Amino acid sequence: MSGDASAPNLLVVAGELSGDMHAARVIEAFRAARPGVDVWGLGGDGLAAQGVSLRQHVRDLAVLGLVEVLKRYGFFRRVFRALLDEVDRRRPAAALLIDYPGFNLRLAAQLKRRGVRVIYYVCPQVWAWHRSRIPKMAKIIDRLCVIFPFEVEIFRGTGLDVQFVGHPLVEQAAAVLARPPEALPWPGSLNVALLPGSRRQELERLLPDLLAAAARLERARPEAGFLLPAATPEMEQLARRILADAKERPEKLAIVAGRTREILRQARAAWVASGTATLETALMECPMVVVYRTAAMTYHIGKRLVRVPYLGMVNLLAGRELCPELIQQAVAPDALVAAIAPLLDDTPERSAMVEGLRAVKASLGSGGAAARVAGVLADEFAS
Repeated sequence: MSGDASAPNLLVVAGELSGDMHAARVIEAFRAARPGVDVWGLGGDGLAAQGVSLRQHVRDLAVLGLVEVLKRYGFFRRVFRALLDEVDRRRPAAALLIDYPGFNLRLAAQLKRRGVRVIYYVCPQVWAWHRSRIPKMAKIIDRLCVIFPFEVEIFRGTGLDVQFVGHPLVEQAAAVLARPPEALPWPGSLNVALLPGSRRQELERLLPDLLAAAARLERARPEAGFLLPAATPEMEQLARRILADAKERPEKLAIVAGRTREILRQARAAWVASGTATLETALMECPMVVVYRTAAMTYHIGKRLVRVPYLGMVNLLAGRELCPELIQQAVAPDALVAAIAPLLDDTPERSAMVEGLRAVKASLGSGGAAARVAGVLADEFAS
């Protein structure tokens, strides 16, 4: 765990499952260019599989909502301090920080003070929440790799080196679509996917209502069958517990470990928690209803701060409510059924949504994001 303090090394910090996935692909490409660099930091199974020495696992770091973060403030402070202590000892040549802004922007400021080059991948959504942070980010970040084309313009004039690298999910989605469909345990002939999120709080808040909605849809459309992809073994166990305790649930539902993109590829439509999953769904051209629910206090605070008209990134990229959004108390079984029903048949609503999803997909580039970020990192280690 300690590492050689004199060896060239790279710090990488990914505090969520999606960030770990993106970071792992970058590190895989980076090692091909700079095999002698030791890589260590915070992340999950993806980074561990690339030989990254982890100081904390993502399962302990991924927390959703302001209130939830405050409850665990002491834990995050200890992790932060321990990380900086190791930075002081090992003096990494550079740091790759992936999204996770509450932690990583504070860390970037401390790294900058210590003379560590900061490469930030997946820009915090300051254009939605805190535009006042933009000048500060320009001072504490050396190179910013953004995944949405409009983000380049947001930082114009700040002096920050910003590069649009494309969205990391594009090539992963393309790889799935290029191969033959896989066999999945769909329990019906009308395939509907449930994506309640990859965090514990999301499953606890959203899944019971999604299960009730699925049960009601099943009564109206007996041919319907449902799949729920679980992001991790822990989330699979939680989903099964919630399913067992649910007062209302469909008869035809299966929980599958992973394989989210393949499920979306085969689904006629999906209920999808707001977040990265809406983009994955768009890339698979699967019509969706976007759902979101967080702690009441977190929502009320966020509502006063947010500066964008939609929660779903798919709708922000489309510039309109392409996909229905059900937020907080609007996430109710009957509303969920009413929103998804027009997407299950060959309707004008379905055709218009698929066309819009294809336009969103085209705006995200043609792939190669991880290789571009790895090239940025390799530049930092060039002699």
